Amino acid sequence: MKFIGTTLLCSILPAAAFQPASTNSGWTLGASRTDAEEIAGVELARFRAEDLAGVVAPLGFFDPAGFSEKADEATMKRYREAELTHGRVAMLATVGFLAGEAVESKTFIFNGEVVGPAITHLAQVNPVFWVLLTAGIGASEIQRAKIGFVEPENVPYDQPGQLREKYIPGDLGFDPLSLKPTTEKELMEMQTKELQNGRLAMIAAAGFMAQELADGKGILEHIFG
Repeated sequence: MKFIGTTLLCSILPAAAFQPASTNSGWTLGASRTDAEEIAGVELARFRAEDLAGVVAPLGFFDPAGFSEKADEATMKRYREAELTHGRVAMLATVGFLAGEAVESKTFIFNGEVVGPAITHLAQVNPVFWVLLTAGIGASEIQRAKIGFVEPENVPYDQPGQLREKYIPGDLGFDPLSLKPTTEKELMEMQTKELQNGRLAMIAAAGFMAQELADGKGILEHIFG
């Protein structure tokens, strides 16, 4: 968890390069405004279960509990926003587990005072770090809410968590490396890659925590003996 400062920065500035463009954010990679509007329009109209990115063989659209059957477009967009957010956090957490355990006695950040399995690291740090961590997470979530969600005073009481009409889930306008594709096919492929990696990371992070709780040993200790 020694790299949690870096991962926090990444969580504040998420990789929206892996998400479709919204109509209120700029485009990169030399795409014309016409191209951007065309792809964004397709994305806004594509929130049907069978057309979503992340639908891959052999399972296809995997929804054994039937959540999509009872969901309208707005609800499907909230589901996708939640999946992307959790997937991104899980990817950062997985890296944090491995990196934190790898450098626990070799970093100047905590003077080698934080040791052991990654799940015990946060309990060992100075309380000031918790204040900074909480402030950073809060700031990132407030910014995400401002970009993607309708202001609470403008939302009906029975429709909490309403996304903006033209907001594309996951598109927070952050693309420092200009990775966002300019064609719908390439964009779909990149979206699917992020979703698949995020899904794997959610399973991996849960497995890491369960394993370390079970025997008190770090993940790297299990891998390298």
